[in-house]
Amino acid sequence: MPHLLNNFDRTLANWADANGLPGYRCRQVRKWLFEKRASDWQEMSDLPKALREKLAAELPIWSSTIAKHTTADDGTEKLLLTLAGGGQVECVLLRDGRDRREAGRRTFCVSSQVGCGMGCVFCASGLDGVERNLTAGEILEQFLLLQRLLRPDERLSHIVMMGMGEPLANVENVLTALGEASREDGLGVSARRITISTVGLPPAIRRLAELDCRYRLAISLHAPNDELRTEIVPTNKKVGVHAILDAADDYYAQSRRRLTFEYVLLAGLNDQPHHAKQLARLVGDRHALVNVIPYNPVAGLPYETPSAAAQQAFRKVLTDAGVPIRFRHRKGDKINAACGQLRRNAAKVVSLETN
Repeated sequence: MPHLLNNFDRTLANWADANGLPGYRCRQVRKWLFEKRASDWQEMSDLPKALREKLAAELPIWSSTIAKHTTADDGTEKLLLTLAGGGQVECVLLRDGRDRREAGRRTFCVSSQVGCGMGCVFCASGLDGVERNLTAGEILEQFLLLQRLLRPDERLSHIVMMGMGEPLANVENVLTALGEASREDGLGVSARRITISTVGLPPAIRRLAELDCRYRLAISLHAPNDELRTEIVPTNKKVGVHAILDAADDYYAQSRRRLTFEYVLLAGLNDQPHHAKQLARLVGDRHALVNVIPYNPVAGLPYETPSAAAQQAFRKVLTDAGVPIRFRHRKGDKINAACGQLRRNAAKVVSLETN
């Protein structure tokens, strides 16, 4: 059976035509899924009961199952999904505000691949490589499942493609899913509140510019020079920092969206004042924000979070150089919210149970 969410309008319209249904039924279904957060066909009470039963039998909404749902005191919630197409992925709901019940930013962090092929040495997602790209429907399904975790008074405000995988290695499916998310009759999230995070694939970045996408772009730098970046992000050896920055500049020229440069601080590796000075020179006078992220440790990897003093010294160098910065507050540590951690822990449990 087709996955309804892979090409929502066409799949539903084709089914409606084959079953002699008027077009307004498709609009009703869209409203139930995207606005009213329906979990199944039976909740769509303005559809005839016989129609709901036929849809449930012939056109399933969901292709994945929730293998694990974890919550943290700060309001972060994480889902581990088992996919019908094979593999598991993670997605996260992040709540920002002094109190998790306050109105404020509600962000979905979503995966684009099963695993990741970029090989960043500190990241749990890529430890086992990449298995496959997610379909557009599997990406969209994460949005809808996370939306069901929101209280009635909460609304999705931001989306970040910063989960498992490299979004620009699956750019067409990512853009299809984001197109649904940004539609007024979809999830209604403005393009300026959607961020695509990438280690830097220049051809795909230029593809975004050609398509006149207006999403925000976050480049995962993690190092201020090619030698160190290749050590941390092995794919950099074939690309190089300056080629990535040139492509990012082209994207900014087209989109006029401020760039973000992500920089994970790893104790003793890329967190020294001289690294911050190099980073300040590299970023230069670009219209950009440097998002500094103290490392979230992963079991089995040798990397550690820098001390508070090291973080403060790094921050001071950038601030003194006039670089716009933000130190990201880690959320969801107690529920393994860093990409790939929950999936790896689940895999370990399965391995122990079967041995």
